[in-house]
Amino acid sequence: MQSEVVPTPARGFRRLAAASAAWLLIGVVTSCPALAAWPDRTITIIVQFAPGGSNDLLGRILAAELAPALGQNVIVENHPGAAGNIGAAALARAVPDGYTLGVLSGPIFINPNLTKVAYDPIKDFAPIAYLGASPNVILTSPNSAFANIQQMISEAKANPGKINFATPGAGSVSHLSVEFLKLRAGINLVHVPYSGAAPAAQAAIARTTDLASVNISGMLGHVQSGALRALVQTGKERWPEMPDVPTLVQSGIRDAVLETTQFLLAPAGTPPAIIDRLSSEVLVILQKPVVRDRMLKVSFAVNGEGADLLRVRMGRELAMWKELIEQAGLKPN
Repeated sequence: MQSEVVPTPARGFRRLAAASAAWLLIGVVTSCPALAAWPDRTITIIVQFAPGGSNDLLGRILAAELAPALGQNVIVENHPGAAGNIGAAALARAVPDGYTLGVLSGPIFINPNLTKVAYDPIKDFAPIAYLGASPNVILTSPNSAFANIQQMISEAKANPGKINFATPGAGSVSHLSVEFLKLRAGINLVHVPYSGAAPAAQAAIARTTDLASVNISGMLGHVQSGALRALVQTGKERWPEMPDVPTLVQSGIRDAVLETTQFLLAPAGTPPAIIDRLSSEVLVILQKPVVRDRMLKVSFAVNGEGADLLRVRMGRELAMWKELIEQAGLKPN
């Protein structure tokens, strides 16, 4: 008679544990479609501002390129308002499953220092890729006495508080760029906030204000037509379409790179595998000449970085704007 083999308690426990682990793994995979089959439906990219601006256009360029790369539709949703805070908050509270992303910009690191916001710029977002930046430009009327930024600084030192400047609004990158210049150059200029870049530029054209500080987007036509004179721009390098306009650093203002940066982010808690896939796809997209050309046409210089570098950049940018706001003595609303 063949004897029956009875498992020892230890052997039986190991078999039971192995079987349980296998079923647990199967349960995790089948119950988490974000990991098992992502993406299997439409992906939404939230942008912070209204249609037509650089933030919106960047989102649409990425959506068009990501759709074939991921094999799913990718749509853009505009969540404008409150200096970008509405869109940022919408992304922060989205389900972290890889189906809601956001093209957000540098003001997410400025706004918490000036007003109450419904998000934490570091804790509530998972970095995917740094897309790049566009500089601001300081403009004046062609009939102005200022031929360059050094002449403006000299005049401001001789007549404190007599020169004013228009911006698209208090707390904007354009505004803080001039606050930085004031601190570094030791000058006193008077801020005149407007409701957007177009009316701020028009104030300088009409000589309602002495200067205007606005994002470079949309300003090339004014400069080329002679309606405005560009004194300086705030980027890291000279802008390709304004090669005669120096940077602040080239004009003797140290550490003066103040740009409107743009990022692709996801809600915090999005699975790392999805973040890695998205980061890889976006970095490939940003190397395409046709994409770089399209972005340059909306006054945006590509400077792609992956998730790890972006995480470091986000912390650095938050600290930079916080320090500048404190030094400038700007108070929360």
